[in-house]
Order: sequence, then C-alpha cells, then structure tokens
Amino acid sequence: MNDHATTGNGSAPQPVEDRSNPYSGRRDMPADFSVSIGEKGGTDRQLLRPPTARTMSMRGFDDHYVDIVDYIVRITHRIWEEKQIGYIYDTYRHNSRVTDDYGLQYGRDKIVADTVHTINAFPDVRLYADEVVWAGDDVSGFHTSHRTVIVGTNTGYSKYGPPTGRRVVVWAIANCVALENEIFEEHVIYNNSSLIQQLGYDLRTKAREFGNQAADLNGLLDRRFGEAERVLGQGKPAHLPALPDDRFDVEAFIRRAYHYIWNWRNIGSVDQAYAAGLRYHGPTGREYYGRGEYKSFVLSLIAMFPDLALTVDDVYHMGNEADGFVTSVRWSAVGTHRGFGVYGRPTGRRVYLWGITQHRIRDGRIQEEWMQFNEFEVLQQIHRDDPFETA
Repeated sequence: MNDHATTGNGSAPQPVEDRSNPYSGRRDMPADFSVSIGEKGGTDRQLLRPPTARTMSMRGFDDHYVDIVDYIVRITHRIWEEKQIGYIYDTYRHNSRVTDDYGLQYGRDKIVADTVHTINAFPDVRLYADEVVWAGDDVSGFHTSHRTVIVGTNTGYSKYGPPTGRRVVVWAIANCVALENEIFEEHVIYNNSSLIQQLGYDLRTKAREFGNQAADLNGLLDRRFGEAERVLGQGKPAHLPALPDDRFDVEAFIRRAYHYIWNWRNIGSVDQAYAAGLRYHGPTGREYYGRGEYKSFVLSLIAMFPDLALTVDDVYHMGNEADGFVTSVRWSAVGTHRGFGVYGRPTGRRVYLWGITQHRIRDGRIQEEWMQFNEFEVLQQIHRDDPFETA
C-alpha cells in the first residue's frame, strides 16, 4: 500500500498520518470538558436516567452509550455493582492485556476470574467514579484514565486471607484503550498497601509473604543488574527543549517537570511546576498540602533509591488554558535500594516502580495531583527473603 501522498504542485510526497493505529501516540485531545463527569452532574444521572442522545462518534460501540465517559462509567457499574460479570465478554477483547501490581494478566477469562474473586471478597462493593480523563476517537481508539474510589466490606475470602469483616475505602486508577465496544489494553493500579492495612494486616509481613511466593515461581532469579540509565557513564542527564512561548504545551510541561525534578534532582523545580497550595493524594494514605511537603516526599524516594531513573511512558489530557487541564500520566522508574527511609534498611536490591498520576492544572501550575504507584509490589521486592542467602 502506498503510504505517501503527492501534493498538487508536484512537490515531494508527504507521509499520510495513520490514525488507525492505537499505539501510534497520535490522539486528538479534547479541548474542553463538555464530555466529562463534571458536566454530567455526577454518575447518578447516567445510572438512574441514562442519556439517549449521542454526543460523539462511537463507531462499533453499543447504541445505548452516548460518549466514551458514559461507556466507561456504565460498564463499570454493570460489571461490578450489578454483578453482571459476564458482560466482560462483551466489553473486553479475548486477548486483552491487563497490567497491574502483579504483572501482566493476559486474556479475557483471567479478567473474569479476578473480578469474581474480588466481588466474592467484597460482595457489597461500590465504585464511585471521581474522574475520567480521555483522549482519542473511534478510529485510533479511545484512551481513558478512570479514577475511582472503591468501598466495600470484607465478608468473603480474598488473596490476603479469610474474611475480616472490615470496611475498606480504596482508590485506584485504570488506564484503558478501547475500540468498537472492547477494551484491549489496560494498566490498572490499586492502593493495595492501604487496602492491606485497612484489613488489619501488617504491611511488611504481607509484603514478605507475597514476595516469597513470587520468588518461588521464578526459576531464573539472577542477582545481576545493570546501571539505571538516568545518565550515561560520566555524563549528565539530557536537557529538554524549552517550553514554547506562544502557548501552553501540556505534554511538554509534564515531561519537562518530571525530568528536571526526578532525573536532574532539581527539587527546587517544584516551585515552577506546582502551585503553592498544592493538594497531593498518594498511595498508603499519603495526603500532602503545599510544595514543601511534596518536595520532602520526592526527596524521601530519591534518598532510598539514589540512582532512581524515571521515564514518562504516556501522557494525554483534556481542557484548555482558560478552564484549565486535567491530565493522565503513566510512568515507570528503576532504582537500587541503597538508602534509608520508610522501606527499611538498605538491601541493595534493584526495584521497579510504575504508576499512574492525574493532575489538575490551572494558570500554568499543577494545583492537585493524584499519584498511585505499585508500593506494595515495591515492598515485596525489598522485603522478600533472599534466595541466594544461606542460613
């Protein structure tokens, strides 16, 4: 197939943008909040009085969904709260890839099994949608970042143990890619460390238990690892291009802020990227107010992992300069546990972190941040028994 087009004046052929590839990164970003949970007045209107008039093109999606936010909210409600678990067969592709704290879950049947397990453990579970950040369309695929608060009572067996009877409030962020009524890629991160504490378990004991179980399944354990490539040899981190003067480029702003704060260790750059009255919501019950507390949090992680190298894997957003923006950022990092901190004495172990962060940006500064990362998995990597040590 010819992938170039020739201009009418006979000039050199120009590449034709392929918008049918959901992995190309080329996505339309909504320029306002007309399709959002806030504009809908909350999810109860969608669930009790579902809208009927479509507000965007939804090629291949079931007729009763009017837009992508409506789709995400209502399929979540139907599967989890109405317990129509089999609806997963209609809304997830057979070879769906779901990445969570425990790694890659491949295939639709595994999603069904995991959903049954969780609802069995928390039969009265409720999922409250706080935000759905979205981008894309029904050609390249819809990308959604669904932040939700999960409430339920542990009256059934879970992977963590027998029923405790405790009521938990846990939040999560699920980033999905959907096309023609099916989700085929998902990155979901739960506040599992907070969940385990609310269930009454000792977090480090559970981390060691689960870490040892994971180690037992891996027959190729190897203590060797290379350097975290934040810098190359005796070099220094790369510089990024300056931000444009004529407009606010959300993606460039985010990538630059993350790079200079985390990889350059320029903690003072927080002052340029974040508002003085910042509100921060993080894993394991972290709630911070203001830039000073946020700087201390950044320092605490870098102190524990002195070679920490962070990469922004995906960014999309909605909004405009007048009304502000909301963003979804998926990121990953590697580092070696060589410093003291809340994770205990240094172990020298290489640790992999990944997370999803949503921001609310106004007047060129981040006003509020919701960060979720795989903290319980990090604790497993640190606190598991070392299979190479002998008694």
